[in-house]
Amino acid sequence: MDFSHPHTDRSFFLIAGPCVIESRDHAHFLASQLRDLAESRGIPFLFKASFDKANRTSLDSYRGTSMEEGLDILSEIRTRHGVPVLTDVHESAQCPTVAAAVDVLQIPAFLCRQTDLLLAAGATGRAVNIKKGQFLAPWDLSHAVEKVRGVAGHGPVWATERGSSFGYGNLVVDFQGFPHLRRTGCPVVFDATHSVQKPGALGKTTGGAREMIPSLARAAATAVDGFFFEVHEDPAKALSDGPNAIRLEEFGALLDQLLEVWRASRAAALADPAGRN
Repeated sequence: MDFSHPHTDRSFFLIAGPCVIESRDHAHFLASQLRDLAESRGIPFLFKASFDKANRTSLDSYRGTSMEEGLDILSEIRTRHGVPVLTDVHESAQCPTVAAAVDVLQIPAFLCRQTDLLLAAGATGRAVNIKKGQFLAPWDLSHAVEKVRGVAGHGPVWATERGSSFGYGNLVVDFQGFPHLRRTGCPVVFDATHSVQKPGALGKTTGGAREMIPSLARAAATAVDGFFFEVHEDPAKALSDGPNAIRLEEFGALLDQLLEVWRASRAAALADPAGRN
């Protein structure tokens, strides 16, 4: 995969996997299933999973494996399944170690203004996916992008939309934000699953409106280079973010719909680049 231009002329690129590593076997199962879904459709694919969810609602919530075990699992997936791998980093000291095991370092939305973290991620030379904070105006993500690009030897940078806070316990997606993210010069990604979160809605855990994922994703297909999905074979039993994960059995049909919309939108844009129609 060319991380500077990860999509192709025929397809967006796909970042997908469970929210958190639940076990070695489970991570391998989903990596294999998702790789096959993507490959059969010609979609460039990256497997994603977190070894630690450092921003859980409650102290009692499951956070993941240790960093050592998690990176071993991700490195194994990378080798065994032949797919690039993405995971979160939460502290600048983690970046060199994580970069040795994965292809893309992800900056969580809550940490997108943390200068030391952004600089450390950029210094690894790996691709860096910056999630736009729920509190951030889309045009302000350019400052985070420039922090990474200001590091000598930095790799490609991606910009991901994942919804904005709208009052308490709710997120909305402002589709006017996508053109602003495009102006960063980064590949633009839509995280269709975190965008339907209902933070703290279940008391000690986050809720979500899973039924809204397809509608938001189809709308975003006109504006993005890639998609991010949390996927689980049984979201009710997921150890993190189950209410906003899409069911594995439904994912292939959604990918087919997104490809159709994405290709039609690109064809229309090429036919009328000034947007006159």
